[in-house]
Amino acid sequence: MNAYEEYMKQMAQPMRDELTRAGFEELKTPEEVNYFMNETEGTALVVINSVCGCAAGLARPVAVASLNHSVKPDSFVTVFAGQDKEATAQIREFFGDIPPSSPSMALLKNGEVVHFIHRHNIENHAPEEILENLISAYDKHC
Repeated sequence: MNAYEEYMKQMAQPMRDELTRAGFEELKTPEEVNYFMNETEGTALVVINSVCGCAAGLARPVAVASLNHSVKPDSFVTVFAGQDKEATAQIREFFGDIPPSSPSMALLKNGEVVHFIHRHNIENHAPEEILENLISAYDKHC
């Protein structure tokens, strides 16, 4: 691993920890993604994590806060764009025609995307607004 990759790995670790401490399962390989997508039933929130400044700094706390809502998905997973590149590419294969967006959040129901929050729905939005977007999707689909 070169010095830049090691630096980015160390820099990203607290951002990973913010989600895993809250109960999100990290999917780090394409095989883990495939297993999750093929074996998981019900609803799931997938967070495409990222180091991208303001948007990711909003997405992670909102995803964690959404866990406090009375209605929520059965599973919570995350892949890290720019870090776990193959896993991120693999999960995006399951998103159909939705363009890549980092950070982003996908609400799945039986493996199908039923709600997607793009980076542009996160960046420059108040945390409360993003949270309302997410929990209203929970109320509708979970």
